[in-house]
Amino acid sequence: MYEFDPTRLAKAEQLAADGIAPWPHGFAVSHTARQIREDAEAYEAAVLAAARAERETPPERIDLAPLGDGFVFGGRLMFKNEMGKAGFGRVLDRTERIQIYVKKDDVGEEAFALWKKLDLGDIVWVQGGLMRTRTGELSVHVRALRLATKCVRSLPDKFHGLSDPEARQRQRYVDLFVNEESRAVFLKRSMIVSYIRRYFEADGFVEVETPMMHVIPGGATARPFVTHHNALDLDLYLRVAPELYLKRLVVGGMERVFEINRNFRNEGIDQTHNPEFTMLEFYEAWQTWEGLMERTEALVQGLVTTLFGGTTVAFEVREGETLTLEFGGQWARRSYASLIAEGLSVDGFAPVTIADVSEMGSLTAAYGRKHPDFNPDHIPPTLGRFWEKIFDMDVEKHLTQPTFVTHFPIEISPLARRNDADPTLADRFELFIAGREIANGFNELNDPKDQAARFADQARLKGKDAEEAMHFDADYIDALSFGLPPTAGEGLGIDRLVMLLTNSRSIRDVILFPTRRPASGGTETAG
Repeated sequence: MYEFDPTRLAKAEQLAADGIAPWPHGFAVSHTARQIREDAEAYEAAVLAAARAERETPPERIDLAPLGDGFVFGGRLMFKNEMGKAGFGRVLDRTERIQIYVKKDDVGEEAFALWKKLDLGDIVWVQGGLMRTRTGELSVHVRALRLATKCVRSLPDKFHGLSDPEARQRQRYVDLFVNEESRAVFLKRSMIVSYIRRYFEADGFVEVETPMMHVIPGGATARPFVTHHNALDLDLYLRVAPELYLKRLVVGGMERVFEINRNFRNEGIDQTHNPEFTMLEFYEAWQTWEGLMERTEALVQGLVTTLFGGTTVAFEVREGETLTLEFGGQWARRSYASLIAEGLSVDGFAPVTIADVSEMGSLTAAYGRKHPDFNPDHIPPTLGRFWEKIFDMDVEKHLTQPTFVTHFPIEISPLARRNDADPTLADRFELFIAGREIANGFNELNDPKDQAARFADQARLKGKDAEEAMHFDADYIDALSFGLPPTAGEGLGIDRLVMLLTNSRSIRDVILFPTRRPASGGTETAG
């Protein structure tokens, strides 16, 4: 049984006994706090302009009374200062905070009695005119005041806000109204997603929705969540990626498609991973992976310019260490093999060449020089997997400025087209910024026989220390058999991009309700 704050609950019950509904309805507002401020500033600017036009001395204080008493808004009471027969408060709505001035002679005895009973956190409806205090702060001079919603919980930390990250994530509904920086992050996230959607729609892409429950998990090498459909008596998997369904649509003639989607991967939680996350995936027929790199540059550069008015972004990598990210111009392109070679170079040894990492013996020796304490029993069994391990440990963290890593081993690229010049490599790239993978794109494999063989290889790996290997998807092979035109596709991590553009070090700070263990004694499923 939920336990309410007895003091706050008693106040609500007393209000009801006094004929004041604690949770009424039917209010209308005419302005937001921001619109009120903008109206006041526009009026003041007009008065000053008129004075200059008439060559008059501008007034020291502009009377806002001519704007009238028709400003009606509502919000949460975040500050209150009582001064006998008057008082000041600050009210927060969906846009910003604004000060209110409540005087008994103006609102009447009944409304002023209500004002005296209000607690921080209560949601109020206010109507009045505008004024500025002696210090110049814009205020709503209240003429009518009503309680819109009674808050029966005390605000945290005497209204100084939630500072504990875990508390902020568990009680995001409180975090949003006591921490303005948190509100700003999620408003900016909305702007980012909106910009991405407009970008693709303007270039002829069609936004689609694909299934979130799959009979066969596919589109990425990841461990899925499993559920069961009772009516069909069928195990289903929450999608790890929408890729295979989106490419089915390209087969069907929808040559430019995108989806801003939720994916689910039953894997670890850390600063850049949450089991439920948001991806942009898009597929474009008659395009190449090189063209996708150019499109990605244009998308992100346009977004950065829109948000910041320039091409640089400051990102705090860790406490006290800020990295200036430069998004202008053409971003670096580096091959996977050359970065592996650099990653294995150590002081006192000549830099390892690409030729030195072309077979397992020399690779193991080079890795041993860089990591003397490594256990040879933990060496991945294949060259491609070994490259991947080295990249994760010795390369990725050093890719700070926007960098496209190209030509991945085909072994770790089961859905990508082989490179014509070197069939051991894939026509594939990944975008890294601030040491984190942001996007993954490639020329799509449209040879159904090759795809079937790779699915078969993946299926053989399952259960052999490769729980994330893909299943064999016969229906997708059937779709490819009808013909997928030359196509390139990409997935871009929305959450990680938002982290960069909001200077957030944890993915949990940019997801409204990140996955967490339930609080002790609680029943939460997320948040």
